[in-house]
Formats: sequence, structure tokens, C-alpha cells
Amino acid sequence: MAPEFTSAVPVRDSKRPDGPMVVVHRAAWSAFLTGLRHSA
Repeated sequence: MAPEFTSAVPVRDSKRPDGPMVVVHRAAWSAFLTGLRHSA
């Protein structure tokens, strides 16, 4: 992860590495992943 993203997680389409990214706060990303894990 790039050093400029210490409290955020940049997300982008892996098929378009030079495309735009969405930057999500680390806590929100963690909550999102927890929700995915518990919904399966």
C-alpha cells in the first residue's frame, strides 16, 4: 500500500490499474469485510 494511504484503503478495478479509485476510510473497509464474512 502506498504510504499516503495510512488511514484509508484505495480500491480500484484490477483490470484497469490506471483507472480511477475509490478511497474508503480504513474503519469502513473493515466493517464492510466483516459484513461479507458474516453474510456467507
